Amino acid sequence: MNYENLNLSGVDLTNQNLTRADLRDADLSGADLRHANLTSADLSGADLTGANLSGANLTGANLSGADLTDVVMDEATLIGADLSYANLTGANMTYLDLSGVDLTGASRTYFDLTGRNLSGATLY
Repeated sequence: MNYENLNLSGVDLTNQNLTRADLRDADLSGADLRHANLTSADLSGADLTGANLSGANLTGANLSGADLTDVVMDEATLIGADLSYANLTGANMTYLDLSGVDLTGASRTYFDLTGRNLSGATLY
C-alpha cells in the first residue's frame, strides 16, 4: 500500500491493517490509529503530531525523522522500531516495550523513559 506524501490528517484508521504500508512523509497529524497494525510500515518523515497510536503494533516500523510531538502511544508495540532522529517532544508513551528500538538522535524533551523495557535499545 502506497500512501506516500498523502494528507491523512484527522482520518480514523482504528484497527486497520497497514502492514508494510508506505507512509513516508504522509500527514497523519491528529489521526486515530488505535490498535492499527503498522508492522514493518515505513513512516519515515511522517507528521504524526497529536495522533493516537494507543495499542498499535509498530514492530519493526521505520519512524526515522517522524514528528511524534504530543502523540499518544499507550500500550503500543514498538519492538525493533527505528525512531532515530524522530521528534518525541511531549509524547505520551506508557507501558511500552522498547526492546531493540533505535532512538539515535531522537528529540526526547518531556519524554519520560522511566519504567520502560529498553533492553537492546540504542539511545544515542
